[in-house]
Amino acid sequence: MAESTLIKLSESDERIENGSADIRGLKVKDAGGEDIGTVDDLLIDPDADEVRFIVVASGGFLGIGQDETYIPVEAVTDISDDVSVDLSREKLEGAPGYDPELAPDRGYYDRVYGYYGYSPYWAPGYAAPPYAAFY
Repeated sequence: MAESTLIKLSESDERIENGSADIRGLKVKDAGGEDIGTVDDLLIDPDADEVRFIVVASGGFLGIGQDETYIPVEAVTDISDDVSVDLSREKLEGAPGYDPELAPDRGYYDRVYGYYGYSPYWAPGYAAPPYAAFY
């Protein structure tokens, strides 16, 4: 699978066809059901029409001082009134920090996938999870 450039959905020309399927703004819950933040954006692969990461914002006040964390879409276990992931709060708190200078670099994505224990989308035999087709 050829590597494509990932971009935030909000910074692309892509749109979610079914507006009710847009998970941006939903609360994200960890494996224990605790709130860990809000889906701020989706990091998409426009060549494959798939979501690769959910961008979770936490902390801050009125959007100022928020931390962003990229969580692989493979961690999503359920989407209903909120988004559930199969990760603990402790695991999420220790995740590689988001750095806009590093984010376009494949090495950054390697570290994120490796940290969470998922195979990256460019690995041989990769099959997209059900929640990768958000848009």
